[in-house]
Amino acid sequence: MTQMVRERLIKIENLWFAYKSEDYVLKGISLILDNRPTAIVGQNGAGKTTFVKLLKALLRPTKGDIWIFGQNTKETTAARLAKTVGLVFQNPSDQIFKSRVLDEVMFGPLNVFRDKHKAYENSLKALEIVGLSKKKEEHPYDLTLSERKLLCLASVLAMEPEVIILDEPTIAQDKYSTKVIAEIIYQLASSGKLIIAITHDMDFVLENFSRTIVFTDGVVILDGETEKVLSDDNTLEKAHLEVPWLIKLSQRIGVSYDAVKNLGI
Repeated sequence: MTQMVRERLIKIENLWFAYKSEDYVLKGISLILDNRPTAIVGQNGAGKTTFVKLLKALLRPTKGDIWIFGQNTKETTAARLAKTVGLVFQNPSDQIFKSRVLDEVMFGPLNVFRDKHKAYENSLKALEIVGLSKKKEEHPYDLTLSERKLLCLASVLAMEPEVIILDEPTIAQDKYSTKVIAEIIYQLASSGKLIIAITHDMDFVLENFSRTIVFTDGVVILDGETEKVLSDDNTLEKAHLEVPWLIKLSQRIGVSYDAVKNLGI
């Protein structure tokens, strides 16, 4: 039993990464990512996107190691990791290339499972989860930007990865789509998936992630329970991040965050 739990962890050991020799974007990061929904936050240029690309094996560590469920990313490829790690890009245009919604979602599972029936069934289920089942015959670029982001999420869900990484999931999302994404995160986490998001949306982080890791200049400056991390004014100021408005309100009126949350504001 202990071995099974250990294998379902993501272990980052003394990770360094440079696009150019000795110009390090990430510096000495060591973390263990478990089944707590985890948000990675920080200003632009803090190293967040580079970090998740390394988790997906789109990049390889300059120094150090990343272990995904016991598999060292240096010894595999992004294609092989597709069965385990799914990454939803910030910009749908970086991910969409088919001319029909259903074909777009089926592309990944067809390559992963090599089974057309399973790919079809998974794709229909994924489209239903994100609320796009009625648009499966449409061209992806006839969808709104918000819907295209949900389409990219469906494409990842259809491959049934154990780890799902969301890059800025709420950017360009309307209130309805943001709520859909929040519900999906809850459902996936409840089913045992490892959910990781990089985002600037501190209110979304507070509501949907139990753990928050703060990056600044390629290093981790704080890691812990989300409410505590996002109540640390000094750390958020150093990272150029906004305090969530509910925490601001609780601080202003002198009551606990839990008390404000229970008011249902």
